[in-house]
Amino acid sequence: QVQLVESGGGLVQTGGSLRLSCAASGSSFSISAMGWYRQAPGKQRELVALITSGGTTNYVDSVKGRFVISRDNAKNTVVLQMNSLKPEDTGVYYCMLDPPPGSDYEGSWGQGTQVTVSS
Repeated sequence: QVQLVESGGGLVQTGGSLRLSCAASGSSFSISAMGWYRQAPGKQRELVALITSGGTTNYVDSVKGRFVISRDNAKNTVVLQMNSLKPEDTGVYYCMLDPPPGSDYEGSWGQGTQVTVSS
């Protein structure tokens, strides 16, 4: 199974920036969609940003214009650049690998990295 390891979380003031990185092992990275999810205290996990294997991106409305997701298939990494951070962006951020339907590969989640935005 693919291992995903996130890094880059931390504490930042409102308006600041953070860069989250997710490193993947295994051979399914380049053919898989990759997503960043977050879970705030007492709330359900939500999809923040998604990038397909072809590079198409999608964002939840609340982060459009502030967050950018990108991938480097040569390095098996996906990055979430977060700018103009707000307190409501606080939560644990998880990286997710979503292989193509019908493939022999399994999906995978990272362990999560905490992002805290102070007001």
